[in-house]
Amino acid sequence: MKAMVYTQYGPPEVLRLTEVDKPAPKDNEILIKVAATSVQYGDAMVRNMGNLTLADFNMPALLWLPSRLYFGFRKPKKTILGAELSGVVDAVGKDVTRFATGDEVFAYRGQLMGSYCEYLCMPEDGTVATKPANLSFSEAAVIPYGAIMATSLLKKANIEPGQKVLINGASGGIGSAALQVAKNHYGAEVHGVCSTQRLDYVKALGASRAIDYTQEDITQSGETYDLIIDILGRSSFSRCKRSLKPNGTYFLVSFKMKPLLQMLWTKYVGNKRVIATFGSDKAKDILEAKELIEAGQIQPIVHKSFPLEQAAEAHRYYESGEKRGSIAIIVDDNQQPEGE
Repeated sequence: MKAMVYTQYGPPEVLRLTEVDKPAPKDNEILIKVAATSVQYGDAMVRNMGNLTLADFNMPALLWLPSRLYFGFRKPKKTILGAELSGVVDAVGKDVTRFATGDEVFAYRGQLMGSYCEYLCMPEDGTVATKPANLSFSEAAVIPYGAIMATSLLKKANIEPGQKVLINGASGGIGSAALQVAKNHYGAEVHGVCSTQRLDYVKALGASRAIDYTQEDITQSGETYDLIIDILGRSSFSRCKRSLKPNGTYFLVSFKMKPLLQMLWTKYVGNKRVIATFGSDKAKDILEAKELIEAGQIQPIVHKSFPLEQAAEAHRYYESGEKRGSIAIIVDDNQQPEGE
């Protein structure tokens, strides 16, 4: 089968289309014929892991070395990128009961990655579910990560209808889904921070206000919020504190050690809290995300699609900063409706 493989860290050019062995499902696994996958922040980061410094690492420093060792310190251990996918079940192991051949599915692979290929196997109790009926394969391939993370994380934010929420990083995978969940599911008024070229995209997602971070410092605007969600930890509690209402929360999705200490401190001191936490990505989480998608509360927007053999071009486009929506990689043209 065809797969986009990389054997060294570096720029998009390290990606090469190669023939690899087609996998066979174990007793508890399903074999998925991949229709589409995506380019997300994690794909670009892992592809260039060899140049990832502590300063670039968006998690506690203690996790930097384990992460480097997991993915390969000098060269990649996992040579096929891709954490999200959609496709059709091609075969099932003898113990599988949740899925049948021909089922349309979407899935999240997490750190296992491996979806830049024609076929892959997943355990039936993994983060995989039947594809939302209202999404195309391309749309279903770009939404799992953001929808799963947003759904699981916002449960911990205690959002109430009518509250005012700011999302710093509203145009990325998690940010775009979090914006929609906060507005459509929890009934909040949501403002989104993004770059100049993505203002229209963030408005299209449903933001009451889209804020260009190159033109306006949210910490100096005088606006106050019940909840500030910082997707990539680009700001800080000290800077955002004045923008929080009494009893407001500064919620970090990516964070280092300092916010963890602030979370402990603010639990007992003051009336403004810091929450720094990871999302969950279990089977139940993708099922909950699917419910919100089918209810129309999360809708992915595919900005541009590339065929598998142009995955390097897809990565270049992702890193150009020009994207205004998600980037899909089409693996099987036969599964894409005309026009995608």
